[in-house]
Amino acid sequence: MPVQVEQARPKGIRLPPSGWTLAVLLALYIFTGLIGHDPWKNDDALTIGVIHEMVATGNWLMPGLAGQPYPDDPLYYWVGATSSWLLSWLLPVHDAARLASGLFTLLALGFIFLAARELHDREQATAAPLLLAGSIGFLFHAHEAQPMLATLTAHTAAYWSLALLDRKPLRGAVCFGVALGLGFLANGLAPMLPLLPVAAFAVWRSANRQRLALLLLGSLLLAGVLGGWWLAFLFLAAPAYLAGLLQSELTQLGINVQPLLNLRELLLMLPWYAWPAFPLAGWTLWAKRRQLTSISLALPIFAFVVSLVIVGVTLGARSVPALLLLPPLVLLAVPGVNSLRRGAANAFDWFGMITFSLFALLAWIGWSAMVFGWPERLARQAVRLQPGFVGHFGLLASGFAVLATLLWCWLIATSVRSPMRGIMHWMAGLTLFWLLIVTLWMPWIDYGKTYRHASAALARALPEKRDCIAGVNLSDAIVASLDYFDGIRTVAASPSDHRKCELLLIHGTANESGVSVAGGWRQIWEGGRPAERRESEKLHLYRRELKKSAIPGK
Repeated sequence: MPVQVEQARPKGIRLPPSGWTLAVLLALYIFTGLIGHDPWKNDDALTIGVIHEMVATGNWLMPGLAGQPYPDDPLYYWVGATSSWLLSWLLPVHDAARLASGLFTLLALGFIFLAARELHDREQATAAPLLLAGSIGFLFHAHEAQPMLATLTAHTAAYWSLALLDRKPLRGAVCFGVALGLGFLANGLAPMLPLLPVAAFAVWRSANRQRLALLLLGSLLLAGVLGGWWLAFLFLAAPAYLAGLLQSELTQLGINVQPLLNLRELLLMLPWYAWPAFPLAGWTLWAKRRQLTSISLALPIFAFVVSLVIVGVTLGARSVPALLLLPPLVLLAVPGVNSLRRGAANAFDWFGMITFSLFALLAWIGWSAMVFGWPERLARQAVRLQPGFVGHFGLLASGFAVLATLLWCWLIATSVRSPMRGIMHWMAGLTLFWLLIVTLWMPWIDYGKTYRHASAALARALPEKRDCIAGVNLSDAIVASLDYFDGIRTVAASPSDHRKCELLLIHGTANESGVSVAGGWRQIWEGGRPAERRESEKLHLYRRELKKSAIPGK
């Protein structure tokens, strides 16, 4: 009888992923999409505007925006301005500045791995960076110019330091002080407040409380030195700027008028924002319910509760400060990955594979509609959403997207059975989806989000000889975009004192903004981004007409 040879199964990657596999996956996730598109409205444009001002003026002591002081903490802007200066020969300011987000994201993922390794073990710790990077809410902000990423890095470093206190007290205390001080330089005092009671809790749970309490006091002094030197320079060089900064800090520290509502909204946000860490953290609480008093679980539980309360009370129920809730959730979710029952693990694995395979298919179909006009109905919808956009085929981008899709197919076909397979497939699928969006959809998205074209049209409409432009109802992001693209600077004005300039620029209609344009004002331009069709979304430029009697010789 002929001998039947068993066909060997293709060999996939080892799980948990080795160092190089994990590094390549996270590098693709982190650095894809940081460059290659304009500043987008809201935090991305605002942050890049501040960095642009810092690079252009050389004033690194006091962050500014479009020629005006912008009281804010400087660490992220310093890193973004440094990368912009170093890479000015290669990248425009907005692309180079965004690399600061890549650096802080990389550090945050590294520190969360170290914290999980201290609290749990090395094999389980691999899940921590996958869970943090795989959180849906994290994806939204990790690829924009976002100062809160520096604060998130400080939090992850602080959790690692506190987990290290029992084993290496001096190193843990020093690292905690550095993290606290740099975190203050990144976003001020309010986002760092949750770490103080968490540090006190870690000391209270330690067997050597007295020594650790003294070391903690020393770390607070170190944090004060790191954060205070900048304030000291401001006190000597720019006391008015320092006063504005302290007022902003005090306002942020004030109790929100609706703290309970904010807490409720944060809790309702977390199931999707922190997916899949949120349900895995819940499973850990149930599966390890007899071990909740151990420091490896008690520390992240206490940290999450404290962070939830302080973020909700001081920073509000917004997507950006909610980033600070992810590290304790991730540290709590790590043991749940390996303890998940087989049926639930398989269901989670299949959910991730099917979800992102479907998303990848939809991304390709949408790209086909934008570039080739098929399917026709979808192509018409793409043009309707972004009027004037014309898609072009790019060989390099489409080739990279094909390669990423083939690697995804290979991964799901060859992955070995492991408790880590579900979270590995989730992170790989999220990375694939982001890669496809960046390589295939980015021109369409950038066309609709940038203010480049609107700013250029406004610049053409402005008279060559002008005094100043009064700006009413202009967000900081719009002010930053106009200054960045075409050097258009406005003077902030209230609806009641808008007559101090010859030109008036309003975001939205004059009636909605409370501005009276009767008696001498004439609209000379209106415009906005392609998808902004309503009058309330557009920019309107007015010019004050002089009466004939006011003209000399008339």
